[in-house]
Amino acid sequence: MEIDRNGMEVLDREHSLALVRSATIGRLAIHAGALPAIVPVNFILTADAVVIRTGTGSKLQQAVDNAVVAFEVDDYDALRHTGWSVNVVGIAREITDPSLLDRVRRLPLAHWVPGPADHHLAISLDVVTGRRILEAAHVSV
Repeated sequence: MEIDRNGMEVLDREHSLALVRSATIGRLAIHAGALPAIVPVNFILTADAVVIRTGTGSKLQQAVDNAVVAFEVDDYDALRHTGWSVNVVGIAREITDPSLLDRVRRLPLAHWVPGPADHHLAISLDVVTGRRILEAAHVSV
C-alpha cells in the first residue's frame, strides 16, 4: 500500500475506476465564459469514458466541446473520518457517431434536471488518480 506525504492511501487506476463505478453523481470542472465552474452531474462509466447527458445549447454542452476537463467523484464517512476521492482528467467531446450513440442511449444513465437531455458527452480517461483517507488505526506515522 502506497501512502502519500499527507498520510492518504494512493489508489491505483483500476481501484480508482471501481470506486467511480460505485457512484452516480460526480462533479465536472469546466470553464464557462473564461471562469472556472464546478457542475454536479449524473454520469455512467463505460470502458473508456465518463458519459453524461445534457440538453441542447446548455452551458455545459458549450463549455466542454473538445475541452480538457476534470471530473471528480468522492464519498466519505463523517463518523469515522474516512473517505475517498477520484479525479479524472480528459477531453470532453459530444458523442455523434450513430452506432456509439445508440449504445450509449441504452445505458442506465439518469437525468435529474427537468426537460430533454438529448446530447451525450464523453470524457476520456486520460489521467485517473485516487486517494483514500484511512481510519486512524490503519495509519502508521
